[in-house]
This record gives sequence, C-alpha cells and structure tokens, in this order.
Amino acid sequence: MQKVPELKSYSCACCGSSFSQKAKLTRHIRLHTGEKPFSCEICGSSFSEKSILTKHLRTHTGEKPFCCKICSASLSSKSNLTNHMRIHTGEKPFSCEICDSSFSQKCVLQKHMLIHTGEKPYSCEICMASFSQQAILTNHMYTHTGEKRFCCEICGSSFSLKGNFKIHMRKHTGEKPFTCDICGSSFSQKGSLKGHRLIHTGEKPFSCAICSSSFSQQSTLTAHMRIHSGEKPFSCTLCSSTFSYKSYLKIHMRVHTGEKPFSCEICAASFSQRSSLKMHMRIHMKTSVSPNEGVS
Repeated sequence: MQKVPELKSYSCACCGSSFSQKAKLTRHIRLHTGEKPFSCEICGSSFSEKSILTKHLRTHTGEKPFCCKICSASLSSKSNLTNHMRIHTGEKPFSCEICDSSFSQKCVLQKHMLIHTGEKPYSCEICMASFSQQAILTNHMYTHTGEKRFCCEICGSSFSLKGNFKIHMRKHTGEKPFTCDICGSSFSQKGSLKGHRLIHTGEKPFSCAICSSSFSQQSTLTAHMRIHSGEKPFSCTLCSSTFSYKSYLKIHMRVHTGEKPFSCEICAASFSQRSSLKMHMRIHMKTSVSPNEGVS
C-alpha cells in the first residue's frame, strides 16, 4: 500500500518552514526566539527541548542506557550509539563537496569545511589569535595561563597539551609509530617522519637569506642562522660557557661529568666524542699494516 504523505498545515511565520504537528512547530519557533524552557536543577543549564534536557541529565547521573552489541561500549544517547557504530562499520556518510573527504559525523565535516573557507571564528581575547575550532582555542589559552595539566609520572615533566604529553611519553616507552615506507626508519613524531622523507627526495625547501644555504628542515635552518647572528642560547650551568647548538652543550658537559661514552673495541680506550674515537682508530689501522707490505 502506498504511503500517504503527511499534511503539513502548520507554518512558521518567520522562515516559512512547515510541519505536520503543532508541537513540532512550537519546538521549531524556539530556534527563532531563543526560548529554553527546560532547565537542569543540578547545574542550571537550560534547553529548548525536554529530550535534550533528558540527555543532559545523564552527564550528571553517568547513566549510559545504549549499549553496542559488538564491543559492549555503553553510550548516553541513541545518537552517540549511532555514531559509535560507524567505528565498526566504517561508514562515513558525510562527504566534503570540495575535496571528497568523508566523515562519520556531521560535526566533524563542519569543522573540516573551515579548512577550505579559512574561517576562524574563535578568537583569543588576550593576543587576538584566531582559530577554526573551540578546542584549539582552549589549548591555546594554556600558553597564556601557564597551566600544565598533564604530568609524567616517570620523570616529572609537565605539559599543557595532551598531544605534547603523549609525544613525550614515547621517550620512555621507545614507541615510534611513524615509519618511512622507503627505508623503514621509524620516528616518534609525524613531523620528524615528514622531515626525514626530504632526505630521500633531496628537497631542501628552507633557505638562508644571508648565504643561500638550503636545508631540509626548518629547525636546521634556525640552528644555521646562529652562525650569522652569533647567538649562543645554550649555557653551561657549571662554568657559564655558551654554545650555539644544544648538541655542543651536551658534548661540553662531559668535561665536567667525565663521561666517555665512545669506546674502542680493540684496546678499550674511551672518549667523550665520536670524532676522537675515529682519530684514535687510525692508530690501530697503522699498526695493523705490515712494515714490508707493498714491497715486492
């Protein structure tokens, strides 16, 4: 039997939208008036619909009545369960009309569209920097407050951003999830892999404006510029010597600590620098050559 279309006899005087039920029109009108008659007795938040208030209350009670039959995850709303199920199905019904990227949630597509429009509606009231997402602005604010919420239980280092904390933890775990598909080298950060790839391509996009030297990474160019500026930002806390590179300071500190990490496998002599070990190895190379070698 053919389904009879609903008669939409209730129209919105503001925008012309029509509805089959008066209750639906009433809910719609609140979009224009901003009316939110349903209030939470716990935190005072107000909502335009009773169903939204019901969902909100679960944030206080912790109730999660919707369960995933595949992984047993529990969710607070039916819509959250629908979104969750797409993790298992791989469904991405929301597509970008510009670049064909697809997403499992409409809100993620909306955030993605800001990349194309260049819109940055969220602004910092302190430095006026603007961002495409509220979450990015929230993270940015920690640069002003100095708050560091994420603390490493192993070494005590603290971080304002969860992403930086996650990267730091890889120093302890040794995790290197980003692998070069050309040579198999692995890295703890995606940016490090991106810079590494330039070794294979030979690309050096970062050029010195003074001497025209070019480099594959911005950090290498920054370090190079200290040759021209004479800047030495790395200081020894024991003797106040200063260095243009962090690696030079690290080598210098061995003067104070007596550390000699580079050892000769032949005579067990040890050195504070790899270059000193290489020079030392020439002694063994010379002695290993016979005095009469090459004489007929």
